[in-house]
Amino acid sequence: MTKLSVNINKIATLRNSRGGDFPNVVQVAKDVQRFGAEGVTIHPRPDERHIRYQDAFDLKTAVYTEYNIEGNPIKKFMDMVLEIKPTQVTLVPDADDAITSNAGWDTIKHKDFLIDIITECKRNNIRTSIFVDPVLKQIEGAKATGTDRIELYTEAFAHQFGLGNSESIVPYTECAVLANSLGLGINAGHDLSLDNIKFFKDHIPGLLEVSIGHALISESLYLGIENVVNMYLNKLK
Repeated sequence: MTKLSVNINKIATLRNSRGGDFPNVVQVAKDVQRFGAEGVTIHPRPDERHIRYQDAFDLKTAVYTEYNIEGNPIKKFMDMVLEIKPTQVTLVPDADDAITSNAGWDTIKHKDFLIDIITECKRNNIRTSIFVDPVLKQIEGAKATGTDRIELYTEAFAHQFGLGNSESIVPYTECAVLANSLGLGINAGHDLSLDNIKFFKDHIPGLLEVSIGHALISESLYLGIENVVNMYLNKLK
């Protein structure tokens, strides 16, 4: 079964909108795991507009499943990751002013940089994943960096699927087949939801993990977070 990692950034956004510490991100992390989630994902950004760097440290002892920290590997981010030593670090080429992640790595152009970062993570026993677009040459480039996994950037799929274009899955399936042949693990994330997650999972061979935040938290406003976590788990079986 594909693992579900819940991204709790939106919980931090809600907390930060009023100050204080409610809702508490550590408690939410504990709760989603208790409800069945197999991992917790956070994505701290330099301006700390949602998850704060201190949250990353506070969550270290609360996450007993898999702890996935995403982000652009600037010095501050890497210093934090190497101190916390999460289960997995997902490297994302975010611009400082990005509202959300909007592109994968050019794994060919940035090969040497990624090799350096990934080598350091592996030296510290941290599993590595790099955020990539569904482009075959980028998958091949990812293999050359030494990463353990790739995370397929799924916004294009989700948008087109919502318009009724099921053929939007094709490049993702092709990339998954290639990744499997190269020995790369496959993760996925961005705009996956209860509406599209089963179709996506059924067409991606070897899908190990999805990290879902915005949709899952939004759906939970109507259905409750425990219900929604279990609805995802059922669709990922």
